Amino acid sequence: MQQQTPPEQFDLGAIVADLNNLLRLKTTVIGIKMFARVEEMEAIPKIRRPSAVHTTDQIVSMASRLGWTVGITGDDLVGAQCRAVIGLAPQDEKWLAGENYVGVWHGTAEDARKRQEALDVVPYGQYQAMAVSPLTSGRLNPPDICLVYATPGQMIILINGLQYTGYKKFEWGVVGETACADSWGRALKTGEPSLSLPCFAERRYGGVPDEEMLMALPPAYLVKAIAGMKQLAKNGLRYPIAPYGIQADVRAGMGVSYKK
Repeated sequence: MQQQTPPEQFDLGAIVADLNNLLRLKTTVIGIKMFARVEEMEAIPKIRRPSAVHTTDQIVSMASRLGWTVGITGDDLVGAQCRAVIGLAPQDEKWLAGENYVGVWHGTAEDARKRQEALDVVPYGQYQAMAVSPLTSGRLNPPDICLVYATPGQMIILINGLQYTGYKKFEWGVVGETACADSWGRALKTGEPSLSLPCFAERRYGGVPDEEMLMALPPAYLVKAIAGMKQLAKNGLRYPIAPYGIQADVRAGMGVSYKK
């Protein structure tokens, strides 16, 4: 019988320390891991299980805002939309029709269907459960993806770090509401870094501040981004970009004299 190679593990504490040093993040960096069997999720040390139904946004926020390790199944989520994005419910004809969104987020049934069809989601049938946890807890090692909440200024430096070597132009979309499909849905589906503007539900139910964007990416990409950001810092290019207001070169370009 052929032995399976164990998944690569990471020094998650060191990753978070580097990120906070380089970007001065305000929000806890967390991991998401999907499980083929509920028992595997429930075996995570000190995992919490919900006693009521929640949105996925609330579950994610329990890790990012409260520092909890939480595990869920599809039964713990409030509706088909939350379940389907992470592959815990079928993306069937009823789901694709998006009838609940007509007259709420979209003016016609055609618009609602187009939005549903545009969502990046995890295929149904692979998983039975999901867990979220702060990276520093080490309980999900490795996580399938990491979630980094950051301001636009912090986020562009993170992206610059990803592009420092092996340059690639990133092209991301905005589906509108259910933007979690732009972040964790797409990253889980493709294994690629995925940037999103958190939607109404993420901000209302998940407590995401107005100024934060969200990057979802596998841990190996996060390691690559950190290596790139460290080199950028050595080159004099790091966050904060303009810590003391308008920089001297900008003032000089505006014709400001420095003589008293």
